[in-house]
Amino acid sequence: MKLISTLFAVTFSATTLFAQVLFDPDTVKPGQFDYGKMWTFDNPPLDYFEQTYNFRPTDEWMEAVRLSTVRLPGCTGSFISPDGLIMTNHHCSRGAAVLSTTPEEAVLEKGYLAETLEQERKLKNFYVDQLREIADITEEVKSLMKGGIAETDAFDKVKNEYAAKEDWKGLTLQVLTFYSGGKYSLYGFKRYSDIRLVFIPEEQLGFFGGDPDNFTYPRYDLDCSFLRAYDENGEPMNTSDNYFKFNPNGIFEDELVFVIGNPGSTGRYRTMAQLNFDKEYFLPVSLAFFRDRINLLHTYNSTAHSDSVENVIFSLSNANKSYGGRLEGLYNGYFMTRKTKLEDMNKQAVLAREGENMWDEIEKNMDKLSAYAAEARFLNPYTNYPINGHVMILIHQLNNYKVALESNDESKIEAAAKDIEKTVAKVNKEVDGTIFGMVLKELRDYSTSNDYVISYLDGASPLEKASWVLDNSSILQGKKLPKSVKSFASSKDPLIEASELFVTKYIEAAGQSRAINQANKALEEKIINAQFAVSGSQSPPDATFSLRIADGRVKGYGYNGTQAPYQTTYFGMYDRYYSNNGQAPWSLPQRWLNPPAGLLKSPLNFVATFDTIGGNSGSPVINKNREVVGLNFDSNLERLPVRSIMYDPNYGRSVGVQMGGIYAALKYIYKADRLLEELDVE
Repeated sequence: MKLISTLFAVTFSATTLFAQVLFDPDTVKPGQFDYGKMWTFDNPPLDYFEQTYNFRPTDEWMEAVRLSTVRLPGCTGSFISPDGLIMTNHHCSRGAAVLSTTPEEAVLEKGYLAETLEQERKLKNFYVDQLREIADITEEVKSLMKGGIAETDAFDKVKNEYAAKEDWKGLTLQVLTFYSGGKYSLYGFKRYSDIRLVFIPEEQLGFFGGDPDNFTYPRYDLDCSFLRAYDENGEPMNTSDNYFKFNPNGIFEDELVFVIGNPGSTGRYRTMAQLNFDKEYFLPVSLAFFRDRINLLHTYNSTAHSDSVENVIFSLSNANKSYGGRLEGLYNGYFMTRKTKLEDMNKQAVLAREGENMWDEIEKNMDKLSAYAAEARFLNPYTNYPINGHVMILIHQLNNYKVALESNDESKIEAAAKDIEKTVAKVNKEVDGTIFGMVLKELRDYSTSNDYVISYLDGASPLEKASWVLDNSSILQGKKLPKSVKSFASSKDPLIEASELFVTKYIEAAGQSRAINQANKALEEKIINAQFAVSGSQSPPDATFSLRIADGRVKGYGYNGTQAPYQTTYFGMYDRYYSNNGQAPWSLPQRWLNPPAGLLKSPLNFVATFDTIGGNSGSPVINKNREVVGLNFDSNLERLPVRSIMYDPNYGRSVGVQMGGIYAALKYIYKADRLLEELDVE
């Protein structure tokens, strides 16, 4: 059952990121960097840097770059002063800024600038990690696994051994799996948990253009913020040995630049069978999930505005656009031909050496996995934020309660009952009924075996059925829960019946998905290890939200029949403002409406060819002198279709904020003299 046709037509009929031009398949060849340029600090391509750019970083240069960069939750940042000042994106700290300020301060509307150290606001539940130590533990892990120890247990054993070593004491340890298990590295992080907000612009500037301009270029976005790390004594961290010098005049066309960051996830070593699964099942299901919840949350937020809901809408919209681009890439004949040629080349070399066809086994596994795509996505309770509604959380909690009854453990039974009681109190029949109805509709429309859903609906519409369930559940009316396994099993409460049906389906889907993906992981490891034996590990591993260095050049590109320049200016931002009559999302705060000439001519954003993806948000862009000249925050639309599949520098670009643009804003608009003095750019 192919799910894609209708959704693809709806989502992409209005625009095509890559024109489907005619090409001769016989002339298509794999590229040198199809697996990308996200180089690890374990194995940087120093010879390649020297041959390509006549620049060979020293060990001291690489270490200083590594120690000047930090990892944030989901993002990247960097030290940019001797006193622990950290720079990252607006969208990487906005959530923490909202949680750590009062509603009256309206931080998204007004921004925030600490005039003194005392005004720097501590961020709740926020931290940054600095990568201090790296060790190749491949042989240790594989030796333990050959001895019959499970992979996770092998990780724990190695971590315990290293935790006792002098240089590793007190560090947060993480095992990184590269090349699907072809290589294992142990990373040791120094964690800083006292992080304070120094500066964040208004959301109108930090996300200027909103979702319509997201993943586009030319772009006009002041997507930046400044934080500070404090030590255990409550004093600003001394980072005088490792920080990037702030250079507001450092972006030049064709200049060599490096982006240092933690790219989240790519799938460039995945097989064509896996990509076809994404095309036919995973991406269509995910796009339906995102689209439905974005629409619902917009409706809710139009009457009861909430900054936290706005953050969720932003995240879902970002994912929706990203996944939509990936889907279009899988329909691009040129790139898929190139990907097929690369797989065929690897397959021939490996089969000649190994004789085992792992690709066919993966294809069989992907055929099985298609049966679980919808249930794994739509029946997930998503307890961190109820984007699947409180009803879905509740039916999972009812299953937990049943398991507790079966255990005959009074403490577990009591705890499970309290969880249910808390969730029942949060249920809004109108809102949660709508969400539950939406889930039922999604299951009916996207499940490859939806007979059970149709039977459950029993002729009613999804919304009618959901409303009936909520209206007729005694649990939602405050009645007591069944006290025994027998009474639970015989209960006719519609929420319990829903729990018995849908949680069972979810457990099956999640379990089968894990098992199939684990089987594929073993096959992927065989493929990649066999490729190593043939050609060596000259290509970087897929992104794993681990520290990488990527090289590139500042460079414009052809688009829309004209040329996108390598940089934009504030003048262009004001053109967007006036061309859209000052309407959101191109509106501006009052203090921005009378700009001085010095601001108008200042650079704002730029594009470069380096290889980035989600997780690189907030990554410093540096030059050969280790000066920070830019701040990565986005990719252009032209990169979306292939960035998870392969690296292609022809039209795809990373988008960043120039330090000159940040300097101009701090100087002309925010009058941030203390910050400018600390950055040594008065």
